[in-house]
Amino acid sequence: MSKEDNTIKIDEKDYKVDDLSDDCKAEIQALQFCESEIARLNAKLAITGTARIAYQQAVANLLPEGQE
Repeated sequence: MSKEDNTIKIDEKDYKVDDLSDDCKAEIQALQFCESEIARLNAKLAITGTARIAYQQAVANLLPEGQE
């Protein structure tokens, strides 16, 4: 949503936010929350994946040599 002109682009079409129904504005707000939550969770997943690799390497370094 652009703050300057108070419009939002949906499916390549611009809409004036003031012209939208309250229900539509509420749905847009919920959608924006979902988008930010997905971004937050993806960042958390990346951090956790990196930590997992570090733990796997630490375990591999601590294993006794020559045992199968």
